[in-house]
Amino acid sequence: MKGMLLNEQQIKEICQRVGKEISLKLKGEEKIPLLVGVMKGSLNFMIELMKYIDVSFYTDYIQISSYFGTQRTNTVRLLKDISYDCTDRTIVIIEDIVDTGHSMNFLIDHIKRHRAKNVYVCTLIDKAVAREVEVPIDFTGYVLERNRFLIGFGLDYYELERNLPYIYEADEEDVKRLDKVLDKDGNRYE
Repeated sequence: MKGMLLNEQQIKEICQRVGKEISLKLKGEEKIPLLVGVMKGSLNFMIELMKYIDVSFYTDYIQISSYFGTQRTNTVRLLKDISYDCTDRTIVIIEDIVDTGHSMNFLIDHIKRHRAKNVYVCTLIDKAVAREVEVPIDFTGYVLERNRFLIGFGLDYYELERNLPYIYEADEEDVKRLDKVLDKDGNRYE
């Protein structure tokens, strides 16, 4: 492990701060707002974040794919759409990390087509150094100053280590260790 990026306490403090920011923004909405988690990575963040939002809201999730293992592809695929009616409703997209912006751009456009009143973006980590497409980010937990490969608290390596309560920068030894686990299993999830 190259180093800890965010420990458990830092993540909690981020969720408290961002939860307050979201609460202020959503206060007074005519229709109950909808928080939409981008699966699977946002699950940990969304669950912790919801504890600190003090207005009523609905929850749902959407699932897309733009990666093959650790390699980003140029194609964003919708795997599971939102279940709620978004018409004239404020939507907050909850994401673990926004990097190139391609996936988030796809999501914003997709949700706007559902006739949402407003679409806000909330991300735990803004990997702005990797941005290729500019997207609005309304609520940011942490801005990453340099390009790093991160694992933990929803961020994964072939589905492994999402469960960690912290986020660390993975090094070559971490990848080798996780590859051994995957090779032993014989069923590398793609």
